[in-house]
Parts: sequence; structure tokens; C-alpha cells
Amino acid sequence: MARYIGSVCRLCRREGMKLFLKGDRCFTEKCAIEKRNYAPGQHGKGARIKSKLQGYGLQLREKQKVKRLYGMLEGQFALTFERASQEKGVSGELLLQKLERRLSNVVYRLGFGSSQAQARQLVRHGHVRINERKIDIPSYQVKVGDLITLAPRATKNAFVQASVEAVKGRGVPRWLELDSTNLTAKVLALPARDDVSFPIQEQLIVELYSK
Repeated sequence: MARYIGSVCRLCRREGMKLFLKGDRCFTEKCAIEKRNYAPGQHGKGARIKSKLQGYGLQLREKQKVKRLYGMLEGQFALTFERASQEKGVSGELLLQKLERRLSNVVYRLGFGSSQAQARQLVRHGHVRINERKIDIPSYQVKVGDLITLAPRATKNAFVQASVEAVKGRGVPRWLELDSTNLTAKVLALPARDDVSFPIQEQLIVELYSK
């Protein structure tokens, strides 16, 4: 499957905010937004990042931001929205719930990976277990009661251990429970809208796909 292989810092600069795509680096002064808080490209420095977008432009930028935040491609994101819109409830909130329940995102939120990309790699390489069963599909939707563990080899990985230490200070979402000593976790509940701390205007995405 095709993946974005360009500079992820350019994505943050394009959106004008931190998307935390580089892991712990995003929490330091080395972050590209801290150094160059303007859009990438030849004319980026002279352009206003927070331009007066309206209508379709606002909707598109919001969709691009959320898609990049969760490390997804266009087709994956559109399919996730389609499935959310077919369920009963508020489409925008159901979309965010499905995005949060992606296994790659859960691994990231638990701190097993320092970024969405590293978490996705852990899943794809078969290092993640759900109820003692290997799952290597990043889009897998976790359920309430699921027990999440890592393969023995992954628990000894220096990057994983460092990432878990870093997440202790930031904490994990309340719908997840982490045992940082044994590197195990449990899904306590489905994520609610309040559990998504990143500034997202999901209604703009609903309006975009409803055209």
C-alpha cells in the first residue's frame, strides 16, 4: 500500500499547528513549528498560515488535518467516514470514535509507539496482541474488554520502553487502562467525544463529504 514518505514536519507547517507526527521531538524546541512557524514552500514565509478560508476551503483543511493526525490515506479516511455515516448516531462523533479505536492509534495513545507511524509499524510487524491473538491490521477496531499486549521481543525494545516512560507524564485516555510495568493495557469503554483532546471540528468534515 502507498504511504506518505515525505517530510512530516512539512505537514504540521502546512496545517499551522503541531500534529505530533515526530513523536517526542514535537515536545522540544527542535519542532519545526517552533523554528519555522510558516507554510512550507517557496512562498511560505510571506504567506499567512491562518488565511481567511471559507466554505469548501475550511472543510478541506479540517479533513486534511484529521487525516494526517491519524496517519491515514485518502481512501482509508473516506471509507471510515462512510462506515460511520451508516450507523445510527451523530456522524461526526461516530467518525472520531472509529478513528480513536483504530489499533494503530490505540497503540500510540498507550505510548507503545512514540508516533502514529511507529505505532503502525509495531502493528504491521506483528508485535501487538489482542486477547492473546496477533493482529497486524492497523485499522482493526478495538472493543470494550479487549486486552492489549506486546510480543515478548517488543517489550524489550529500547524505543518502546522509552516511549512508555515518556507517556507516563502525559497520561493515557480515560477509556484505556495501562499497566506500564507489564506493558499491558485494557479497553475500558468506547471513546467519547470529550476524550478527543485535539482541536477538531468534525462537523466541517461531515459537511465536506455531504456535498
